[in-house]
Amino acid sequence: MLESMGQVVRVGNNSTLNLEPDTREEAERLYAALSDGGQDAAGLSPMPWGSLWGTCLDRFGVRWMFNVALEG
Repeated sequence: MLESMGQVVRVGNNSTLNLEPDTREEAERLYAALSDGGQDAAGLSPMPWGSLWGTCLDRFGVRWMFNVALEG
């Protein structure tokens, strides 16, 4: 977080765990389970670099990032 841009370090944005599932289905399953009862930050969406990407904050305040290569 950048204090110079008005961002404040707090639980949920001070660290992120990155998951790189093998399939879109596994990413969607994990995202649904971890975001249940938490707060979505960015839903899973196709990205220009050829991956499905998204983040969520789980109900315990842990931030998760998902990145799965799309076939194509």
